[in-house]
Amino acid sequence: MFGWFKKIIFLAVVSSMAMCQAQTEEYQAGVDYEVLPQAIRTANPTKIEVNEVFHYLCIHCYNFESTVTPWAEKLPEDVDFQHTPAVWNSALEPFARAYYTAKALKILDQTHVALFETIHVKKQRLQSQQDLAEFFVGQGVDGDRFNKIYSSFGVTSQLNQAKARAKGYRTQGTPEMIVNGKYRVTTRLSKNFDGMLRVASFLIEKERRAEQ
Repeated sequence: MFGWFKKIIFLAVVSSMAMCQAQTEEYQAGVDYEVLPQAIRTANPTKIEVNEVFHYLCIHCYNFESTVTPWAEKLPEDVDFQHTPAVWNSALEPFARAYYTAKALKILDQTHVALFETIHVKKQRLQSQQDLAEFFVGQGVDGDRFNKIYSSFGVTSQLNQAKARAKGYRTQGTPEMIVNGKYRVTTRLSKNFDGMLRVASFLIEKERRAEQ
């Protein structure tokens, strides 16, 4: 009989702990963020990945930059911040190629915001490879080198991976953030940019605890 009593006490303690944990969960799945039906492989499995899905024609993505960049720069060493350019249609493909070209040239820090500003502040109409080549030449890149990398197998491969990744993320709009290939954070659920970052920070900590 004493054994049954101990078992009841144990179950009560476990139930109480579960209730306390639920109460301390500041954000809830299905309310503040979405859980992906299948986890997507991350670039570095030894770190917690945060992947921003964006595209250069998106004014909201441009506006998000001034909020997400300072946040990303302060992330601890165990967090890997990535970008995935959205390619929902052929009009977005040149910009995704431009992103991966800049990455290959190791000038992404120089061109990322500059390309946003060229489109949304300077209102320059960029549509084609030639338009983007002229932009890169303006950034000090040799035009022939840009065109070679832009059309390379490596950039094409990264482009196809980005398409598959965004499909796995079930992306419906931009900007969105995917935490560790498991959780989708959107302004629709988190209300605004600051909300997205708060939810993302919560999910980073959630993943960090799960790995301990």
